[in-house]
Amino acid sequence: GKEICVKKPLKKQTWILYLFRLTDMLPRLLHQIKNAYLFTRNTCSQRHLPVLTLFTKYPCPLCDEAKEMLQAYKDRFVLQEIDITLPENSVWHDRYKHDIPVFHLNGQFLMMHRVNTIILEKRLEKEDRNDLNTNK
Repeated sequence: GKEICVKKPLKKQTWILYLFRLTDMLPRLLHQIKNAYLFTRNTCSQRHLPVLTLFTKYPCPLCDEAKEMLQAYKDRFVLQEIDITLPENSVWHDRYKHDIPVFHLNGQFLMMHRVNTIILEKRLEKEDRNDLNTNK
């Protein structure tokens, strides 16, 4: 026969602690999943899209507004978000804590505080030309 395992139901406090632990882990797990997706998207496509890095934190209403503005350009770059409040990002926190959102394109500073579509367009066009020349 089969063994039947009967477990006691968890106490309410245990469930609450479990949920808090999951809540703490969720941003990091989502970040890892997103990084895996970005890696796959960059390495598996013929056209190499530039990486637009958004230095952010939660909450950040200006960052949310910026991400909405970027939707029109979403097929022209890979968006990578870096939460400056995470311990491993302390260098970025020290540099940008009063300036987010801050954007880098392919590792180079692009803009801060708000999305400047003129600057973004010019740099994306430059990246497109560079990509075309590289793939010839």
